[in-house]
Amino acid sequence: MITVVNSVALSGIDGIIVSVEAGATSSPHPRLDIIGLPDAAVKEASGRVGAAARSCGIELKKGVLTVNLAPADFRKEGSVYDLPILLSLAEDSRLKLCDFSKRCFIGELSLRGELRPVSGCLPMAVTARDRGFREIYVPAANAEESSAAEGINVFGVTDLHQLLDHLSGVKPIIPTAFDRAPFESASLEYPLDFRDVKGQQTAKYAAEIAAAGSHNMLLIGPPGSGKSMIASRLPSILPPLTLREAIECSKIYSVAGLLTGGLITTRPFRSPHHSVSDSALVGGGSNPRPGEISLADNGVLFLDEFTEFGKSAREALRQPLETRSVTVSRVNRTVTYPASFMMVCAMNPCRCGYFGHPTRECTCSPSSRHEYISRISGPLLDRIDIQTEVPPVDYRDLHTDAGAESSAVIRGRVMAAREFAAKRFGSADEFVPNALLSPSQIKAHCVLTPAAEALLEKAYSIMSLSARGHDRLLKVARTIADLNGSEWIDKQHIAQAIQLRSLDRKYWSQR
Repeated sequence: MITVVNSVALSGIDGIIVSVEAGATSSPHPRLDIIGLPDAAVKEASGRVGAAARSCGIELKKGVLTVNLAPADFRKEGSVYDLPILLSLAEDSRLKLCDFSKRCFIGELSLRGELRPVSGCLPMAVTARDRGFREIYVPAANAEESSAAEGINVFGVTDLHQLLDHLSGVKPIIPTAFDRAPFESASLEYPLDFRDVKGQQTAKYAAEIAAAGSHNMLLIGPPGSGKSMIASRLPSILPPLTLREAIECSKIYSVAGLLTGGLITTRPFRSPHHSVSDSALVGGGSNPRPGEISLADNGVLFLDEFTEFGKSAREALRQPLETRSVTVSRVNRTVTYPASFMMVCAMNPCRCGYFGHPTRECTCSPSSRHEYISRISGPLLDRIDIQTEVPPVDYRDLHTDAGAESSAVIRGRVMAAREFAAKRFGSADEFVPNALLSPSQIKAHCVLTPAAEALLEKAYSIMSLSARGHDRLLKVARTIADLNGSEWIDKQHIAQAIQLRSLDRKYWSQR
């Protein structure tokens, strides 16, 4: 007799239903064969399953046991199949009347029969729900995150005794309920506040525009001017995560094994060191895993000391910045991860850091400055919407609190601008930030006054803008107009957008 128990495998942040099929053939030489393209961790399940069954007094089928993980052409990885393998092999009287057809099982077993947490439970639960399963059984530590897949009963299991008591009706487990409260409130708690940033009104306004439209931003200035302070506080002025965004972020973190407890409730802020490898930045490895750009999805990717990143790592950002996703291809499979992030870069103007400083002399030669600044290629610079200088902080600004707005005040204006922009889309589901407008949406929503169009035409010629640069300048102008509550893009909005994209003429014009 063949017993079939369902489980879920992962492909990127999506799942694939796996049927665990077990059969036995009488033989004086018992053994367990696991087939269906398993990796080493899956093959080792035979030892964990046998020890866990003995510890809990569960009888297993005897003879030559064959466990097939279907579909057989998809590679199975990890320890998530321990629990379904044991259930498919069990000959316990408490399971004889159990119907497994609408149930999914996930979990790694300890030798004592306890269920240990595994990575990727949230996308697995979403897949099970979408495929019509009514119940999913996961380790108790993964139950809270899995409960976000509303529409399927999620049962958190601590050990095999508890599971068998539930399946036999002796002592039912109460399904884990999803807590929606954090996503029904507009409140936001973030440890860093823009009130701490002294002076730098121009840079803070540029950060406000970037937050309102999800624009990429480059901060250039000498050491100690506040570039990192401004960048690290950007999440405090971004709108709270919606439930949809939180689930997407949490699925990525779950697959990466970085999700603890429930869903992510604050926008991610990732700041990898400049020595990061290409695969750690964009994702990859022999068994592909999400990289920093995917972990920053719906949040901020801060690249400090941008020129110190490897050339291949910097250039690898170009495609994800356009497509908002990254595809990692390997011999055995191809996976795609979301990568819709705000890129914020900070760099010094030269190797010594003091080119253009009002009081300190730059010690770099013109050729050295040219070599240093040229590390940022034209195509990559073209994808950065906002470029702004962060000059040294004036002494008087450093010792006064006058005009230091809190993040809550700035976030109020950012959210008002986004709400103003959202009205153009008709429904909240169709809304996208200005930085993500498609060419057809730019044509529909970026309506220019005659004076604005004349200024844009002049800037296009003088600044030698590419078609991409033209569109990105328009998007920034659209965000500035939204912050001002203007349905039309006027001349002053274009002028401000030009100012926020003109540093390449100062620093890169000699290339």
